[in-house]
Amino acid sequence: MMSNPLVKEYESGMSLINDVKQLETKGVSQDNIYVLAHEEGRTKQVADKADINTIGLKEQGLGTSLKNVFQSTGDELRNKMEEVGLSQMEAKEYEEKLDEGKILLIVKDYDKNSELL
Repeated sequence: MMSNPLVKEYESGMSLINDVKQLETKGVSQDNIYVLAHEEGRTKQVADKADINTIGLKEQGLGTSLKNVFQSTGDELRNKMEEVGLSQMEAKEYEEKLDEGKILLIVKDYDKNSELL
């Protein structure tokens, strides 16, 4: 059973990037680190700078990706968060944070006993 992902909110990409470097020094694989912002361009920009993943086709599968084409931004963001292990309720709460301009760092498959951030 997959454990719930760790999610942390950020105001800016710079502090997120610093935390990503910290995660990597603690042995967290880049494959398990994702960034998500309300605007796709901002998500990609931060992901590129931090050299981490966006939630894409690999995580979602073709069905969800195609469904997202026809949905609102909020629905798409919630779908992406659910695909990496958040519950519907958590996804709804974090989607509201994204609406406020926050950037989310999502870490999945990590050691629960280690202090990550």
